Amino acid sequence: MRSGDVQVRLAHVSLVYEGDVVALDDVSLEIARGERVCVLGANGSGKSTLASVICGLLAPDAGEVELVGERVCADGAPDLEAYRRARRSLGLVFQNPDDQIVTSVVEDDVAFGPENLGLPRDEIAARVSSELHRVAMDDFARADPSRLSGGQRQRVTIAGALAMRPKVLVLDEPGSLLDVRGRSAILRVMGRLAAAGTTLVHVTHYMEEALEADRVIVLDHGRVVLAGTPDEVFSHGRELSDLGLEVPFAARLSQRLGLPWTCDEQTLLEQMGTWFFSQREGDRSQAPAGRAAPGATNPSPSLCEKNHVPIVQVEHASFSYDRRSRALDDVSLRIAEGRSTAIIGQTGSGKSTLLRLLCGLEAPDSGRVLVAGVDTSTRRGRRRAQTAVGYVMQHPERQLFAETVEKDVAFGPRNLGLSADEVERRVSEALEVVGLSERRGVSPFKLSGGQRRLCALAGVLAMRPSVLVLDEPTAGLDPRGRAMLRRVLSRLSERGVTLVQVTHSMEDAARADQVIALDRSRLVAAGSPREVFAARNERALAEGGLGLPRSLRVARELERRGWPSLGDPLTTDDLVAALNVRAAGSSLPAEGGEAEC
Repeated sequence: MRSGDVQVRLAHVSLVYEGDVVALDDVSLEIARGERVCVLGANGSGKSTLASVICGLLAPDAGEVELVGERVCADGAPDLEAYRRARRSLGLVFQNPDDQIVTSVVEDDVAFGPENLGLPRDEIAARVSSELHRVAMDDFARADPSRLSGGQRQRVTIAGALAMRPKVLVLDEPGSLLDVRGRSAILRVMGRLAAAGTTLVHVTHYMEEALEADRVIVLDHGRVVLAGTPDEVFSHGRELSDLGLEVPFAARLSQRLGLPWTCDEQTLLEQMGTWFFSQREGDRSQAPAGRAAPGATNPSPSLCEKNHVPIVQVEHASFSYDRRSRALDDVSLRIAEGRSTAIIGQTGSGKSTLLRLLCGLEAPDSGRVLVAGVDTSTRRGRRRAQTAVGYVMQHPERQLFAETVEKDVAFGPRNLGLSADEVERRVSEALEVVGLSERRGVSPFKLSGGQRRLCALAGVLAMRPSVLVLDEPTAGLDPRGRAMLRRVLSRLSERGVTLVQVTHSMEDAARADQVIALDRSRLVAAGSPREVFAARNERALAEGGLGLPRSLRVARELERRGWPSLGDPLTTDDLVAALNVRAAGSSLPAEGGEAEC
């Protein structure tokens, strides 16, 4: 690599935080002009610290750093003037958009960086318009960012970074709050930027996103432990698993089927065709037995609940933050007691607003919301609803504040005026449910990212809510943290806790008893996962910025290529089972009875 081609050079860089926490440990790497590098690692591995060093926000304690031709740090000594020059060509998109938004108007926020560069007013206006269009936020130019959804705020921060026209752009989990369409759009933007010569450093927990990179770097405890092309890195499946990571879906499925290993879904589909038709020479037109006709209609939400008492009822509810547009428009639904419900929808579709109504934080402008039989239209009703509902917000770990895990979890019950014995009982029970009993005396800030989220969840559970509402609970967690949280939620569901979660993960939605899909503030589908993800809804879901669970997406693509129907496999286990049944020349089992919600 020629010296002029290097945009980022780190040599033996180390960085230690207060308390002797080693964030980076002897890291050396070079990144070329126009190269697209993806950084992977478990929560706490040093990814965000590395991103901050590369974009000039942090200077290391040891080593040398060269950014866009400026030697900004040598032997751990920063050159402040060199940093100032380099930062004009560096951009960063934080994981949490609230850390980056500085104004109360979207277009002003996007203009903030170019204004600080001293650019002419016409140039600033052109950049703001161009970048808001690029991230599909044109219609929100005059909006207040605080009134936008988390995903919309993330788009604003991305537009602000792009408006700087950086030579090196660092993106720290840019898609963690975005829907399927939003993440795909950001990946396309990144591809165009790299093609135009922008150097990209992309931190992510989505393994599929890493497939788009030229090079993948894996960190563990501040050290680079794997590096290479995506195929080279993901071929180390066992090592990645030990690090709390996973291989992409195509690689996992190829291993399950005993096919040649691949990370590429298109290659896998071709291999599966060869494998399938070598297993059998049956009639491709054979249809599965006992399946509903394609034109069958979804049951209404009320039918799903006929054997279960609704604990939440939303009746023709509408809500607006301002007079210009509705955040929710004539939404009606029911949530049964003791069941799990997933709310899906593109960024800005009204999901978080719906949660605020369910929690009694807002009252609908029209219609009504009943929680445990209490109408939330009055202030008194909303207060009663707030005691019945436990609300786990996005990034709940930011609510942690106490010296120990135990004190943090005990805070809510103590404020209820409960006896010391009852507080102890609730704390012990909540910590046992989330698997943190052995960590009760530890500072919550010394826990891993996933454990901090579980600690915050325990604090809500200790309040004994009738309904547990979670807004994007797995956002920003590594694969191990996501799996840990899913196990906890599964245990809560088995105990009869009513769960309502907003999610952008179609795999998480497929695990729920009921799925509610929103699009542009309106309810577009409700029912069991099998009903909502049915073929008849596929187009509507795609138009709403949503996708299908990966296993179902693969099954539908195989059917489009001439395979016999594989049913509606919502999980990898379902898909593998259906493939084996079909390869054996058998029909799929009939799907009898009513769907569970």
